[in-house]
Amino acid sequence: MAGADKKIAPGKGRPPNYSFLCTVKILILHQHFNTPQTGGALRSYYLAKALVAAGMTPVVITAHNEGKYKGVNVEGIEIHYLPIVYHNHFGFWRRSIAFIRYVAGVVWTTRKLGPVKTCYAISVPLTVGLAARMVKKVYGIPYIFEVGDLWPEAPIQMGFVKNYFFKQLLYGLETSTYRKAQAVVALSPMIQSEIEKKMPGKTIHLIPNMSDTDFYFPEEKQRSFEIKFGVENKFVVSYIGAVGLANGLDFFIECARASQKADLPIHFLLCGSGALLENLKAIVKRLTLTNFTFIPFQDRDGVREVMNVTDAAFVCYKPIPILETGSPNKYFDGLAAGKLILVNFGGWIRSEIEQQRCGEYVDSRQPQDFVKVITPYLEDRVALKKSQQAGRLLAETKYSRNILGRKFATLFQ
Repeated sequence: MAGADKKIAPGKGRPPNYSFLCTVKILILHQHFNTPQTGGALRSYYLAKALVAAGMTPVVITAHNEGKYKGVNVEGIEIHYLPIVYHNHFGFWRRSIAFIRYVAGVVWTTRKLGPVKTCYAISVPLTVGLAARMVKKVYGIPYIFEVGDLWPEAPIQMGFVKNYFFKQLLYGLETSTYRKAQAVVALSPMIQSEIEKKMPGKTIHLIPNMSDTDFYFPEEKQRSFEIKFGVENKFVVSYIGAVGLANGLDFFIECARASQKADLPIHFLLCGSGALLENLKAIVKRLTLTNFTFIPFQDRDGVREVMNVTDAAFVCYKPIPILETGSPNKYFDGLAAGKLILVNFGGWIRSEIEQQRCGEYVDSRQPQDFVKVITPYLEDRVALKKSQQAGRLLAETKYSRNILGRKFATLFQ
């Protein structure tokens, strides 16, 4: 069956020695690689597929929570899963140990891969940069470093890293990783600008996250899905993604609370998993919100069902400046599906949705502002439709994974 995983014989637990002489091998380092079958963020999968389409062989070294090494081939992507346990609820030290084990595993696995032209290292975590540097030093393979979040600035601004000397160590790791890279790929214009300030003269490509316009698209709501999620005859606002401290989803709940007080015909869906999920469930229960539903983590098909019943996609973050620089997957999926985009932060995404008239900003300090922002769309469905169509057009013309995938492939040609 198309897309089925083909196992790679590990040979007594060791990664096999592949020598595909017919194509150029590109090594992709991503500790949290996903496929459509597993769900989650799929950027690295899309990038690997773009290399396959360009006639190259992507070789991915990632990790999983199973107890042994596994090698598979998925749609032309050679994937090596290292047995490194990692969970979102891990504390700082357990996370750090998992990151360092991944670095060691990358060095060990790369020696069995045969000739590799270039390494593409995807952060987060920043320690992936260490792995890329070791691969360059030991095997002479140059690397391109992708920056999706400005680490270590993000954990520092969020208060996770407080020790002065540790901060300086992390800043040094960041700049040296940029300096030793053949080039850097930034996922947003703000990230690109910040790196240019730190590394003038360095080649920095802008390749943001992608909209899968072939998979997500505007469509009429299916009654079966409305019944499944309990949202018949409701205006649906959905948050789909990680449920962590950075996402500030207590504000999303406060928007639901304000809507319930205003007796608006809105239902809120939160679909995802993360360290704060149980805490948020307790808050919703305590507030006795009847307009709020939690949906378990879904694979890509499940997310499309949630998108089908959604009118507005909410992209939520805590009010911390560094978080405004990111490139969240949920934004691009919402555009592809033709949804009104709602954000509670500033930065480049707010500027873009306001300029393109495909979304609205909600003041993160005033949950009541949500009622003011959303009411015009409840009263004027023509205006809602125009905004949704503008979002889809933006996805098709600027963020289509076909367009950005071809641009990515040219980095190695």
